[in-house]
Amino acid sequence: MEERTAQSLVHRLSSASDPTSLSEALAELRLLSKHDPDIRPLLISAGAVPLLLSSLSSSVSDQENAVAALLNLSISSRASLMSSPGLLDALSHVLRHGLSPPAVQSAAAALFSLLTVEDYRPLIGSRCDIVSALIDLIRPQNPKNTTRSVKDALKALFGIALHPPNRPSMVGSGAVPALFDLIMKDGRIGVVEDSTAVIAQVAGCEESVGAFREVFGVGILVDLVDPAEGGSSDRTRENAASALLNLARFGGVGVVKEIRRIDGSMEGITYLMENGSARAKAKAGQLIDVLLMSSDGWDHWDSRYGVSCSSMDSSPHVSSQ
Repeated sequence: MEERTAQSLVHRLSSASDPTSLSEALAELRLLSKHDPDIRPLLISAGAVPLLLSSLSSSVSDQENAVAALLNLSISSRASLMSSPGLLDALSHVLRHGLSPPAVQSAAAALFSLLTVEDYRPLIGSRCDIVSALIDLIRPQNPKNTTRSVKDALKALFGIALHPPNRPSMVGSGAVPALFDLIMKDGRIGVVEDSTAVIAQVAGCEESVGAFREVFGVGILVDLVDPAEGGSSDRTRENAASALLNLARFGGVGVVKEIRRIDGSMEGITYLMENGSARAKAKAGQLIDVLLMSSDGWDHWDSRYGVSCSSMDSSPHVSSQ
């Protein structure tokens, strides 16, 4: 029954002879793919994806319905969707030239959904157009910068940054100033938490050291850790400590001295080590060890620690639309 429904709907989409018929078929496909997980792979098997991709250049409502349907399909059938020719090109186009904020947000969410699969992170992260578009989306001055768009873009950037070789290109594309700009200008707690999670991952590469210095990132992170500054959530403090730890890992003695020179840095990190969550205590403790380490101890750094992972509320669960 569901297979016939999927085939019938895809046939309607492929044979639509006027804009109204096309719009009705797209709207129905979006709705069906949202509420019926079992029909998603059947829609893909029936040939829905190429038709949805070709509909992304239609009207505003058609683009919104088509990209939302692609997002819904990705939740249950990531492998089938990822193997569709032209998918990443299409999502990149909507990110950069989307006709409405909801369409752009769905494109970012679809990428986040795909990035929950570890094997897809190298390919998606190698797409400079996608990385740059996601970074542009989180800039406060972007007119399509809605709360949902920003959070989905941050989650996609987090997924990209989980693959270490992607981090240098993220730095080169301007991720560091964009992320810190978002922290300084956006007061939404969830946005700041997710921004610091991405920052902590991006900090895990040599290229990040200079980029952080250009935006006074170390000082900002120390302030986020310090409870005396107020305003930071527990997760933000944990992520900030993780970022400082990763930055010290790749910046060495120079970064350590930079952290220690900031008034109150040791007190704030010590407070987190004593009063934070279990994860925060562990990260703050490692950071304290690094800050107190003698220069001779740096020869053994790699085997002792490795890169610290940040915390983002970005489990593989993705909401359909």
